[in-house]
Amino acid sequence: MNAPVFSSRDCGTCPIRHRAVCARCEQEELEYLETIKYYRTYEAGQPVVWAGDQLDFVASVVVGIASLTQTMEDGRTQMVGLLLPSDFLGRPGRAVASFNVTAISDLTLCCFRRKPFEQLLRSSPTIGQRLLEMTLDELDAAREWMLVLGRKTAREKIASLLAIIARRNAQLHLGQTPEETTFILPLTREAMADYLGLTLETVSRQISALKKEGIVELEGNRRILIPDFGRLLAETGDDADGGMPA
Repeated sequence: MNAPVFSSRDCGTCPIRHRAVCARCEQEELEYLETIKYYRTYEAGQPVVWAGDQLDFVASVVVGIASLTQTMEDGRTQMVGLLLPSDFLGRPGRAVASFNVTAISDLTLCCFRRKPFEQLLRSSPTIGQRLLEMTLDELDAAREWMLVLGRKTAREKIASLLAIIARRNAQLHLGQTPEETTFILPLTREAMADYLGLTLETVSRQISALKKEGIVELEGNRRILIPDFGRLLAETGDDADGGMPA
């Protein structure tokens, strides 16, 4: 995704302000959040937290993307989710991280100290309502990924991932639609292969096929343009009448 420029001293310049957990806060609540807020940055590949570690903060992803992974007893690792801009990291009331979180690209988090945030959550219906909405959106996303990972073909998996990123990018830029969105693909092809359960060769082959057919346009290896979002959705295999909405 395009890396926005913002000032950590001015929440009004925050690129996720209209979608973050603080989106509907009153001025008094924003002033309180300012007292418990700080930023953390991570380079691509750097761990944010390991499963089982104490997590003394909750956070919103401002810039970049992170992976959620689970490690099994024999050492195998499965990527189980992605954190995109405006997604929420951490769970109020739970001091221990449930998953490994790793920066896939350069990452900026807007962090809130966990205990003061929990205190505000108990007294603020606006934050509680927004967090509930985000949790339900996360549940919907998890169900969608169950379908993507379990039943779709390689081509449908690639198209689904691109459609999800295009929709999120459009949501972060008010007034845009997915058809108008050009974005930097935040995942390397190796990361896409890992997340989707495909080989690197299969990912490259499917992206090349989508490009050849004019469903996506590539500028370099990572900049993506979707000329016709409807055509991309048709490649996802979702039911046009009952599947995931555009």
